[in-house]
Amino acid sequence: MSFMTEVSSLTGRLLVATPALADPNFDRAVVLLLDHDEEGSLGVVLNRPTPVDVADILEGWGDLAGAPGVVFQGGPVSLDSALGIAVVPGDEAPAAGSRSRGGDPVGFRRVHGAIGLVDLEAPPELLSPALGSLRIFAGYSGWGPGQLEAELADGAWYVVESEPGDVSSPDPERLWRAVLRRQRSELAMVATYPDDASLN
Repeated sequence: MSFMTEVSSLTGRLLVATPALADPNFDRAVVLLLDHDEEGSLGVVLNRPTPVDVADILEGWGDLAGAPGVVFQGGPVSLDSALGIAVVPGDEAPAAGSRSRGGDPVGFRRVHGAIGLVDLEAPPELLSPALGSLRIFAGYSGWGPGQLEAELADGAWYVVESEPGDVSSPDPERLWRAVLRRQRSELAMVATYPDDASLN
């Protein structure tokens, strides 16, 4: 029996930092998981904008990046590498036998639903007609085998469904509360948690 049958993949879901999570890298973080299997997990923090404009570091991509048009810090790993995440309307690859040839633009690889990774080496003009939104991340968040599962067991993260708009939220500072508030469970109450619990 493979380990994968025990780990249901969380690819495409959001990890929302719980107030109990002590790591300052992830305080109030909302992480989009791009990959999750028995070899580990990889994602990007959606709500850490930096002061750096996309246009200043990636020629041609600045006009395609949604507001705020800055680079986001995707996590503490590989801060010198850039990762592009886009929303391309539509869904998974077309069914076998359909006439569409792959359907997705060159340089785009679907991860989950409308969300996918952009090859930043590809010419931006090839992708621009298809992109619903684009965000550029410096660095990413990574977990080794079983590491994320251990953090989940410790209550460090809430796991919730992502929505395509999360990737391109124009108000990233409010994303943590917004994601929690839309949950139909007691999680909506956590959104009202004070920024500094010691004030209670």
